[in-house]
Amino acid sequence: QVQLVESGGGLVQAGGSLRLSCAASGQTSTSYVMGWFRQAPGKDREFVAGISKSGYIRSHAEPVRGRFTISRDNAKNTVFLQMNSLKPEDTAVYYCAADSKSLGVTQTPLTYDYWGQGTQVTVSS
Repeated sequence: QVQLVESGGGLVQAGGSLRLSCAASGQTSTSYVMGWFRQAPGKDREFVAGISKSGYIRSHAEPVRGRFTISRDNAKNTVFLQMNSLKPEDTAVYYCAADSKSLGVTQTPLTYDYWGQGTQVTVSS
């Protein structure tokens, strides 16, 4: 069993920055593919960014490409999402997720086994 806890969300003005963190605990001896997803009211949960087990391969969804950066610190069992140049359309609950089976980054939430509780990000105009 793996537990994921997100932190770092909050209210920020457009153009500002936030750094989300996802701390993993439990059965974390094996490195997993990790991802960030978000869900706005009335919308489906969508892929934001993913990172390979080693951290060498990263994938970012087109709407956030060039603005958000996913990273990880395996020694600390922590994944980060640096969010710059935030826009009102980035407003959503952001979820951290772990994929215990996939060999590489996937963009569908169906492949992820463990999920955090979510952290709210609100961007005002």
